[in-house]
Amino acid sequence: MSGLFPRPRTVVAPGAVHVPEWLPPERRRQLVAACREWARGPVPLRHPVLPGGGVMSVRTVCVGRHWQPYRYARTADDVNGARVAEFPDWLAELGREALVAAYGDGDGSPVETYAPDTAIVNFYDGAARMGMHQDKDERSGAPVVSLSIGDTCVFRFGNTENRGRPYRDVELASGDLFVFGGPSRFAFHGVPKVFPGTAGPESGMRRGRLNLTLRETGLD
Repeated sequence: MSGLFPRPRTVVAPGAVHVPEWLPPERRRQLVAACREWARGPVPLRHPVLPGGGVMSVRTVCVGRHWQPYRYARTADDVNGARVAEFPDWLAELGREALVAAYGDGDGSPVETYAPDTAIVNFYDGAARMGMHQDKDERSGAPVVSLSIGDTCVFRFGNTENRGRPYRDVELASGDLFVFGGPSRFAFHGVPKVFPGTAGPESGMRRGRLNLTLRETGLD
C-alpha cells in the first residue's frame, strides 16, 4: 500500500522487525497463485478446530507439515488423512532473503543456518480474527517469517509473559514482511482487525488477506 510517505523499516521489539512493502507486486501475485494451488489440495483449505471444539475464523492450508492445534504431522489426520504438499526450495530461499532484509547477513545473523520446512497459510476474510497466542509448537527457536498479501490488518505484537499489555499494534499492508526471533521469538501476537477493501489490484487478490508464516519446526 504505497503512499506519499514511505513507511520505514522498524524494530518493534528486540528481534522483531517490520519491513514495509518488502514483496514487490509480481512476487505477491506469484505467492497468491501458489497459495491457490495449495488450497486445492491434497489437503484443502479449512477452518482449524481447537481441542475444545471451537472453530477458528481464519481458513488455513499448510505446506511441508500439517498443523492442527497444537501439533505438527506429515498427514492431515483431522481433515482427510492426506500428506500435505511438499515445502518447495524456492520458499525456503525466500525465507532466507527475508531474514537478510530484517537482520542483515553479518556476524551473528541466523541466515546461514535458517532452514524453514513448514509454512502455515492463513486466509482472513473481513470478519476473521486471530487471538493472542505464542508460536511454540516448534522444537526450533529459529525466527518466524511472516508475509502479508491483500487487505491491511492490525497486527498486535506483545510480550513473552502473557496475552495482555505491554503490546504494540502495527498495521501490516500488502507486501509487508514481519520477522520475529531471538528475545521476541515466543512473544504473544494476534490479529484483532482486518480492513476490508484495502488490498489494491497489485496484490492479485480481489478481497481478503493472506498471511504466510515460514517456520523451522526442528522435527525429523
